[in-house]
Amino acid sequence: MCQFFSFCTDEYGKKYYFDWEYRKKHLKDDPCPNDSHTGIAKEFNKIEDKLNKFEYNPLTKEFMVDQINCVDNRIQAEAWVKKLDFGLIVPQLIIKPIVNPLLLSKVTKVTKEQIKLLKNWDSVRDSIRDSVLDSIRDSVRDSIRDSVWDSVRDSVLDSIRDSVWDSIRDSIRDSVLDSVRDSVWDSVLDSVWDSVYAYMSSFFDIKYKCDFSSAIQLWESGLIPSFDGKTWRLRSGKKADIIYEWTPE
Repeated sequence: MCQFFSFCTDEYGKKYYFDWEYRKKHLKDDPCPNDSHTGIAKEFNKIEDKLNKFEYNPLTKEFMVDQINCVDNRIQAEAWVKKLDFGLIVPQLIIKPIVNPLLLSKVTKVTKEQIKLLKNWDSVRDSIRDSVLDSIRDSVRDSIRDSVWDSVRDSVLDSIRDSVWDSIRDSIRDSVLDSVRDSVWDSVLDSVWDSVYAYMSSFFDIKYKCDFSSAIQLWESGLIPSFDGKTWRLRSGKKADIIYEWTPE
């Protein structure tokens, strides 16, 4: 599956891709999911095997050469895409650095506001009948016109998920999950990944159906909430030390 952002170039260096205006105008009745190179070539009536194929992740700034089929213009393509205004591609997307809370300055004492955020996240998480990820997908969908939702859904969301997970997965596993007992592994794992999903929503300018902001604020302040089915814990620092515990009634 092609990742966001995919684009093609021809032998003259012309770029082919889906910007927001193109999505709204041309993809209403025949959406092309995933921003695939195949879909791009088809939409612009080009022969796919005669186009160069590139991918770029605007969050990690990673430029990838998928395939060179004509004049090699990768240098020009990379320079172009790194200057591209992604507000013209998906206006709802927020480009910002990915935060790994365990690599921020260790929190030594939680504030009353952070405790309040934790209790609010407990309430929000408990009230979501479906998964947190499904709720986020619904919130993003509602912020994007239905006519172009399918053309951005998988590639953008998956790209953000993969980028965030790649940035935090190992440290979360090594610091948080290795410190919990096998008997509560699944509960802690679910609660931590829910916070990851909530944080993913901060990369979209959306109106939240549920208030993910409490989990986002905790995350960006260097605190990871974990729940073992009975007690919430706020963890911080490279070793995910427990800073605060709270057991809901």
